Amino acid sequence: MKKAVFFDIDGTLIDCLNGLTDITHRVKQAIRLLQTNGYYAFIATGRPYAFLSESLLDFGFDGFILTNGAQVKIKDNLIYKEPLDKDFIKKIANNFEELNIQYMLQGEIYSYMKENCKEFYSFYDSFSISRKYLKINYDIENVDTYKIEMLCKDKKGIDYCLSLGNDNDNYDYIHNVKENSFELYSKINTKATGILKALAYLNISIENSYAFGDGKNDIEMLSTVGCGIAMGNASDEVKNYAKKVTDTVHNDGIALGIKDYILST
Repeated sequence: MKKAVFFDIDGTLIDCLNGLTDITHRVKQAIRLLQTNGYYAFIATGRPYAFLSESLLDFGFDGFILTNGAQVKIKDNLIYKEPLDKDFIKKIANNFEELNIQYMLQGEIYSYMKENCKEFYSFYDSFSISRKYLKINYDIENVDTYKIEMLCKDKKGIDYCLSLGNDNDNYDYIHNVKENSFELYSKINTKATGILKALAYLNISIENSYAFGDGKNDIEMLSTVGCGIAMGNASDEVKNYAKKVTDTVHNDGIALGIKDYILST
């Protein structure tokens, strides 16, 4: 019987801000054991391809749900993609520049950010994001954008970024209040919709799917799969949507969850 397990990255597989920049040996072994037992192992992330580390790309995951479900990749096949409306992108990019908002357009392989976005480059450096797939010179007409991230310097910029999600039925956002940064993405696509597309492609039932996550953008996938497993470091709100709760990312929560809630069933 085919089964699939989906893993969030930040706060679940790794925790870059708190020094855990690679999957621990114990968690790697547990995921390998899943695959040995015939399970598919997927990444399900808000990150674009450009933000995936070489270790994640080289690990041997069976596929990737990227940019909050706007792209679904199984092995080498991109089975689904839906970029944001290009006219909308061009319009808000002009407004970003007028309001001195630094921004990144996240594409299929490369992501695009102008050279003058110094503070935003430093922000990504703090998350150990490689610049290998970041381009500073591009023509917006030739870029397909699946998600946008923004960094604001003042209240005027923050208010504008908030308006993009609050005043538009097609888009939603995440606001990092501490950093004054935003992620803007389509409401149509989520990690959960991406997971459903992957399951349909592989002919796997919902009942035979699992997911690990810790953040608010994991809530929908945790409540959609057959068994959603929240990390111990997740908030109580996120845990309320999960069927099971495991230990924290720093205590190999995934390895314990795989042992207790997947391979033991």
